[in-house]
Amino acid sequence: MSDATYEFGMVGLGRMGGGLAHQALEKGMRVYGFVRKHASEELLKAGLVELRDVADFRKMLRPPRFIFLYIPAGPEVDQLLDNLIGHLEEGDIVIDGGNSYWGDSIRRQRRLKERGLHFIDLGTSGGTEGARHGACLMAGGEREAVARMEPILLELATPQGYVHAGPPGAGHFTKLVHNGIEFGMLQAIAEGMDLLQHYRDVLNIDEVLRCWRHGSVIRSWLIDLMEVAYRGDGGMNKVSPYVEDTGEVNWLVGDALRMEVSIPVISQAVMQLMLSRDNQKNWARAIAMMRHGFGGHPYGESEAVRHERLEGRVGDYFREPTTAEEAGR
Repeated sequence: MSDATYEFGMVGLGRMGGGLAHQALEKGMRVYGFVRKHASEELLKAGLVELRDVADFRKMLRPPRFIFLYIPAGPEVDQLLDNLIGHLEEGDIVIDGGNSYWGDSIRRQRRLKERGLHFIDLGTSGGTEGARHGACLMAGGEREAVARMEPILLELATPQGYVHAGPPGAGHFTKLVHNGIEFGMLQAIAEGMDLLQHYRDVLNIDEVLRCWRHGSVIRSWLIDLMEVAYRGDGGMNKVSPYVEDTGEVNWLVGDALRMEVSIPVISQAVMQLMLSRDNQKNWARAIAMMRHGFGGHPYGESEAVRHERLEGRVGDYFREPTTAEEAGR
């Protein structure tokens, strides 16, 4: 395609925005970028035109102008829109590709529409690799605005990885549900890894993961990533157990409560993630105090209780089978 065929502006040139901008440049598009500091040398060498003020989008882009936002969700998006609105003209389109809350996106769309501007909420998935080589894109917005953007979105998406999910808010809502499913899948894989680690014999876990990647029901990109990380880190012992996140799936749990939709797996995955950050373990201390009070249960580890737990109840599953019948159970 000609470099004059498609052009757009990009605010935020981090891992996702920068990857998409680089992909677009390689495909012959013209990209104007604004970032608080400076664009990377890699992007500049690829042809990015760096702007020092968002006001410059108006003079550099042909109308109708397309401007992507890839910045953190929250008040910063509204502050940027406050600045942008005064420099745009009727018919221009703003596309929020960050992880904004879908309710905020509906509100922002209505606000821009009052000024004759269009707003698209664009759920973006696929990680940094997807941004660089073909992302999964979920658009929400009015049909007219989305139709204008679709040629560019289809170029930036992986094959079959684009959908106009529905009206304003739908793009960010479907991405939020996607993230909730992701949490549930991560938790299930993590629990499976924990079970593999606790087997009575040492397992060849990296090879088990390799096997699962080929033909198994659970083969997936996440299993792929698990094997790569497990091999690269030499197991899991060197990795910090503290799990950080930006909190979007918390919104989904709240939405589910309001919708009266049961999402126990996703909710529990969020709770387990939070549990990883609890260095004090005050909840465990409280349980120990109450158990000590009603049953005289010991504080801390007890070899006698451990023996009772393993040998008296489930010990049969951990000791060596002594008969052919036991070996075949």
